[in-house]
Amino acid sequence: MQLQDLIQGTIQHVRSFSFKPSPEQLYAPADYIMSLGGKHIRPILTAIGYHLYKEDAQTSYNLALAMEIFHNFTLVHDDLMDEADLRRGAMTVHKKYSPSTAILTGDVMLIQAVGLIQAFAKNSSNTDVMDIFVKTATEVCEGQQLDMDFETINEVPIHDYIEMIRMKTSSLLGGCIEIGACAAGADSINRKHLNAFAENFGIAFQIQDDVLDTFGDGKSVGKTIGGDILRNKKTYLYLKTLELATDAQKEELTYLYSPENTVSDKEKIEKVISIMKEVHVRVYADELIMSYQGLSKSHLDQCDCVNTSLKGELSRWIESLSRRES
Repeated sequence: MQLQDLIQGTIQHVRSFSFKPSPEQLYAPADYIMSLGGKHIRPILTAIGYHLYKEDAQTSYNLALAMEIFHNFTLVHDDLMDEADLRRGAMTVHKKYSPSTAILTGDVMLIQAVGLIQAFAKNSSNTDVMDIFVKTATEVCEGQQLDMDFETINEVPIHDYIEMIRMKTSSLLGGCIEIGACAAGADSINRKHLNAFAENFGIAFQIQDDVLDTFGDGKSVGKTIGGDILRNKKTYLYLKTLELATDAQKEELTYLYSPENTVSDKEKIEKVISIMKEVHVRVYADELIMSYQGLSKSHLDQCDCVNTSLKGELSRWIESLSRRES
């Protein structure tokens, strides 16, 4: 099976799933967030991890679905914590329904994901997949907490920020491909290389996401540009700008991110982006993205698998995602 066929099969399986019809106020919001689309990177990585070692890719589709449900659960709660209005160009669950609904719907999505993984583990006698999921899910929650903590800290070391996005975003990507490979019987060394491959890609992906949130086109990205700035998120762009800024620029930037600032949201976004452009921070972000792309590829190169043609397609696909503009 070629990569595009595997991608289409995985996406079709995910999109064909729907939650129970009742109680509607619990499950309709879950179907809603799942229907908003996205790139489906996590379920695709799960299916790829499996198909690198076994031909019957369809066996991994429910595991892939579980990881997509889990991912969307994190988005529902993340949007609520961030008070975000848009997700993938549409209203967030807590805005469309209510904050209480977003909490409970997210909870039941998590339970559904665990149930699907547990069913696979029971039927295949492969308990390692659940162990990997538990470790991964825990890191995602820890990363989210660090992300919130950083909003109230004036200075965050760049390496601490990188570790936060590794836990919050990249660990799930690594967990997905490792779960797929584990389900197919891959040994621990190859699973570690695949996990590191996806984690390093995930860091590059998240930094690109930070770039798009600040310098992207709102319609293409599907969310409000400058959202990270308004929430005082200590992204790589912000932290690197502080490092490069003159004393005057640093003073202004710190003021704009402080509770004492009196400028409008529009003016805050404009002023912050102006300073970032003055220090050419995007050049540094692009270099860092390329660095993590290189680390990602090196781990993939070290990975032994049955389906070598798929490995080559995977490398090219990941590189295109790291350079996306939406």
